[in-house]
Amino acid sequence: MPTSHSRVGVASVCAASLTFSGLVVTGLLAAQPAAAADPAGYQNVRINEVTSANNDTVELYNAGSAAVSISGWKMSDDGFSPQTFSPSASSIPAGGFVTFNSPKGLGDSDKVVIYTADGTVVDRVEWATGKAKPAMARCGGDGTGSWVTATTATTFGSANAAGCPASLPAASKVRINEVSSDGSDTVELYNAGSAAVSISGWKYVDNDTAHSAVTVSSSAPSASSIPAGGYLTFDSTIGLGGNDSLFLLDGSGNTVDSVTWAASGASPSDERCATGFRTSATATFGAVNSCSGSGPGGGTPTGHLLGGGGALTSGCTPEAPSGTGPTPAGTLSWPGGLDVTIADNVCAFTTSTGPEGRDVSGLAFDPANPSVLWAAKNKNWLYKLVKSGGTWVPDATWSATGKQIRFAGGTGQPDSEGLTVGADGHVYVTSERDNSNNTVPKDTVMEFDPAATGSVLTPVHQWDMTAQFPQLNTGSKDDANLGFEGVGYVPDSWLTANGWVDPLTGTAYNPANYPLHGAGLFFAGLEWDGTLHVYGLNSDGGFTTFGTVATGKTSVMDVMFDAGTQRIVATCDNTCGETHTFLKVDASGALVPDVTYTNPAVMPVDNLEGFALAPTSTCVNGFREAVWSDDGIQGFGSGSSSYGHALYSGTFPC
Repeated sequence: MPTSHSRVGVASVCAASLTFSGLVVTGLLAAQPAAAADPAGYQNVRINEVTSANNDTVELYNAGSAAVSISGWKMSDDGFSPQTFSPSASSIPAGGFVTFNSPKGLGDSDKVVIYTADGTVVDRVEWATGKAKPAMARCGGDGTGSWVTATTATTFGSANAAGCPASLPAASKVRINEVSSDGSDTVELYNAGSAAVSISGWKYVDNDTAHSAVTVSSSAPSASSIPAGGYLTFDSTIGLGGNDSLFLLDGSGNTVDSVTWAASGASPSDERCATGFRTSATATFGAVNSCSGSGPGGGTPTGHLLGGGGALTSGCTPEAPSGTGPTPAGTLSWPGGLDVTIADNVCAFTTSTGPEGRDVSGLAFDPANPSVLWAAKNKNWLYKLVKSGGTWVPDATWSATGKQIRFAGGTGQPDSEGLTVGADGHVYVTSERDNSNNTVPKDTVMEFDPAATGSVLTPVHQWDMTAQFPQLNTGSKDDANLGFEGVGYVPDSWLTANGWVDPLTGTAYNPANYPLHGAGLFFAGLEWDGTLHVYGLNSDGGFTTFGTVATGKTSVMDVMFDAGTQRIVATCDNTCGETHTFLKVDASGALVPDVTYTNPAVMPVDNLEGFALAPTSTCVNGFREAVWSDDGIQGFGSGSSSYGHALYSGTFPC
């Protein structure tokens, strides 16, 4: 007899694409491929939005990595046989959208079924009265998100987030998590929400349009609800085969979720993983999905905080976060895998000037050697980190305990916050104050040669911009601590290729006008007001100030240039809801915010001040590493596995 299972689950589902100003980016920024040669490419196509008002518009989304031809495809609703439709394009690019108007009117309580030219069901959605007005949309991830009534019908042809409600109803947190078509025809549902969800009147159906939907209760008579974080498994009574689909409907007939698999899929099972559904060698019904060979993540749709290098018993002193503020309007969900791993050993960053083990802030991958992650500790310390068994540890060949840094002349204790790697391979570190005199601001950028010998590093060059920020010089250590929090090196080649207008000349930026600055500019993030301050750092110790860039955030904690997305990234911690704003050069030549993402939901809401994305050269199965640093090493608090840890590792699309 089918049984229900309740268990807190782990792992993730992610959007397979990133949206920047209407441009959907999958992998590197490159031209989209031609129509897919794979005849099963249709299985990556999903109905993504539909309205039964105005023009009865339907939107299709391609979650795959190759374009899919939709030539000859048809659609039907509740009242007519399949008919051809006229789409906005004859194929859907990878990560792209196509829209069309229904050839017959769509009603208040209706459905849309999409078929390939040979009559194979691709996807379908059903809704009750009023649910598709103004629109029904997948919210929480194009092509994979939950079906809910959207607040606007203006997102056709683009990502749905703008039209999605701020919070999703509890029922929408239920997902099809695993399905088998090997004879047992078992289905597993998972509740990713924080409260139990009643499944009274819920139904399921496959892609055979001759089949009527069957109630879940008839297949699982002992189950009336799915607990928070729990599973419900049951055996399908309508039979599931190869090249099939499963659709889950709530008590009002609204589609909750769906999955489609190829002829060779779902045997022994298909399971939901970080990059979508994958065929698994082992069924895991009622338990965490194995996601063998599926790349980062795996399991249930909520994500999970994994691992850790030991729990805190002594040796450092975590500090609770401060300054928590709201998430900016329009922020999108984290587009990478939702699983996150604790990525350092407990109390790993205790030093003579910082025995409490806190204050790892700035992070930067070395673009010339992405197996190296540089980290700055506020208490004048620099670390060269490498992986050991999945954990970031100090590179013993450089220094097993990190190296102290000083201001020019070998003096002081820089309050080192941000860092970046320049084209010359040198590490550039920002400081807000001298910790030996912490009521006075000292907003500087220091250049260090990592090849220099010794346990203490002094700058090759140092640039002091303190005089530009009189608002920080109030005699208060708190105000002095709101200066340069992050810095990112941005290549001249990107600025010129994207048409950045030099604020000093009002014309296209010409690097030759500044012969001593090297091959790029430096963007320093000011914690005081969230602005980026742009500098050319000259080899003679002077600098050129190119003005400021508004990030749209109240604070900035870290800054980086990401070649993969071709964007400058400004990170803010809990002050701005743990968010990352990607900036672009707009049509007028100005640097402006493009899109903002939250952290994975599984992460703590702490002073997460550092953020770094690995270069795309490290990509595996469409993902690369993302690393965060918790300045206060607080994690989820005393007694949690994250208490006393500074680094977290997740994944981000390539």
